[in-house]
Amino acid sequence: MFAPRTTPWPLVALFTAGYLAPYLLPTTVGRLERGLGLSATQAGAVGSALLLSSATAGFLLASRVERVGARTLARLGLLLAAVGYGGAALTTAVPAVVAGAVIGGFGSGTATTVAATRIAAERDPHRASALGLLSVSALAGVVYLTVPHLPGHGLTLAAIALTAPAVWPLTSRLPAGTPGPRRAEPGGATARLPHRRSGLVLAGAMLLWSLAQNALWGVSGRIGVGQAHLSEATVGAVFAVALGAGLLGVLGAGALGSRLGRALPIGGGTVLIAGCIALSASATGLGSFAAGEIAWNTIYPVVLSYLIGLAASLDPRGRWAVLVGSASSLGTAAGPLTGSVLSAQAGFPVMGTVLATGLLLVALPMTAVALHTGGRPLLPGAVRRRGGHPAAVIAAAPGTPTGTVPEVGAPEQPVVEIPLDGTPAPAQVTYDTAAATRAPGAAH
Repeated sequence: MFAPRTTPWPLVALFTAGYLAPYLLPTTVGRLERGLGLSATQAGAVGSALLLSSATAGFLLASRVERVGARTLARLGLLLAAVGYGGAALTTAVPAVVAGAVIGGFGSGTATTVAATRIAAERDPHRASALGLLSVSALAGVVYLTVPHLPGHGLTLAAIALTAPAVWPLTSRLPAGTPGPRRAEPGGATARLPHRRSGLVLAGAMLLWSLAQNALWGVSGRIGVGQAHLSEATVGAVFAVALGAGLLGVLGAGALGSRLGRALPIGGGTVLIAGCIALSASATGLGSFAAGEIAWNTIYPVVLSYLIGLAASLDPRGRWAVLVGSASSLGTAAGPLTGSVLSAQAGFPVMGTVLATGLLLVALPMTAVALHTGGRPLLPGAVRRRGGHPAAVIAAAPGTPTGTVPEVGAPEQPVVEIPLDGTPAPAQVTYDTAAATRAPGAAH
């Protein structure tokens, strides 16, 4: 019998705390613009600075989680998030708001780094990332339903700040640091990153993929209010419904699992997202705006969960998961400013066309990586078929994960035991069917 799967709630909560800031980006930028008298480009630049700080944390800490300790880094990230976002929410001085957003962004990035590293070590990283996306979508939906009815520039920042202490108690279940020289692993896992070419291609593609997504996400509120002529409350309600549809999408992705592999959800899903972006950017009324946003937010977390799982499968220690996630954060950081500049220079519809075209081009290398790697965890001692697919795990070193390798394609062939020539067979009185509980040569 298989052992029951346990839910990694500390990682899900940490994932939620780290990802909440990008999910609330449209209302954060819109509130800064209206509450502090900033221009659209200036408010977008503040959002970009927040996300750039988050990406910087990922690049700096990708290889240090194991040495410093997941618990220590997670608590540091939550502390910075609470102090940074909380301070930015309590002041109206623009320099102080920017400083608080940058500090809070670094805290969010630290929390995300720890969560991504630990999720990659799970037996089912796709399930853990899907639960994290489910949690952050639900929380962001609640905020979008609440914020439009309350005044103030810092409400979304305060919501992110308050999430940090709520998650803090769960960090006690994370592992502490392992000081001293790290134990050498078979195959030089500590020295080299596996699948460097695939990892670099995926990181570059994810940067552009996230840039396109967040270029629209950062100006979606302005499209709804300015171009579709909706009230802020109506736009907030559309976002809440869209994130609720995203919950259904994540549930569907979790139920689907690896049945379709990763190439089809990533490539096909990105093509569908491109169409949704073009529709949303050209919306002139409630119907088209809601249709584009809801369809987009339904598909986006599905594709993202498979991309996170693909990055995690490239390295069991989670280094590619963090580096790809940080590259994605760089694209996310450049998104708000890119969307603001494109929309100001060419208008929202042209911006949507440009972003959709870019997504169609980016879908090709991401799908190629998914096809090349097969989406399987790379375990030490794995016999690999052509194309990088591990066929069976043999001579696993101590400490190697023993979970079942996800099946993609044909089932593995049965192992037949063949006696060597000249080896005398043990004397047997009677013959019986083979039994898994009986040792070879045991008495009958």
